[in-house]
Order: sequence, then structure tokens, then C-alpha cells
Amino acid sequence: QVQLVESGGGLVQAGGSLRLSCVASGRTFSRYTVAWFRQVPGAEREFVAVINWIDGSTRYADSVKGRFTISRVNAKNTVYLQMNSLKPEDTAVYYCAADTGGYGSRTTNYDYWGQGTQVTVSS
Repeated sequence: QVQLVESGGGLVQAGGSLRLSCVASGRTFSRYTVAWFRQVPGAEREFVAVINWIDGSTRYADSVKGRFTISRVNAKNTVYLQMNSLKPEDTAVYYCAADTGGYGSRTTNYDYWGQGTQVTVSS
């Protein structure tokens, strides 16, 4: 089992950058695929990015491709989401999620979730 804690959210102007962190407990974190999702009130949680534990390969939602970068440092039990060129439509609560399974983009692919961190981008 793994517990996840996100941090790094905040208020930023459009065009700015933030780096989110997801710190996990558990000695086998390196064997978990980790994803970032985001959610705005009244909407479903949507996929943002994922990093595979096997080979470190990554996938991104089209809406963030070229602006966001997901990475991990297993020695620190941490996954990062570097967000550049932020837009007001990126405003959401961002969640990290983990699972020992595959490489999915659905919320049902993940058993473990953090509490979320708010990102607000002003225009």
C-alpha cells in the first residue's frame, strides 16, 4: 500500500510556471505507475499525465502536451509535474494517483490517491 501527498499548488499569472510534487510512502514506490489528474467543480476528474514505472515512459493529455512535464525520482519517492505556460483553463485541483498496474488514463486504473493541491491561474 502507498500513501500520496501533493504539494506545490498556488496562485500564478497566465504564462507562469509551477512545479507540483507527489511524495509517496512505501518502500516499493519505484514499482508504481503514477499519474496526475485534475478536477474543477462540477466536472469529472480528467487525466493530465502519467509515468510508467517500468521504463519511465510518459503520456500526456493533448491539452497539456508541450507545456507540462512529468518526472520521477524514485530515491526520493517523488513524482513531479512541471507546468509551464500556464493558462486560466489549467485552474483545477490537481491529484496524483498510483497503481502497480499499467499505464492508464482513467481514474479507475488507480487505487491510491492523494488529497489534491489547488492550482489557480489568473488571466
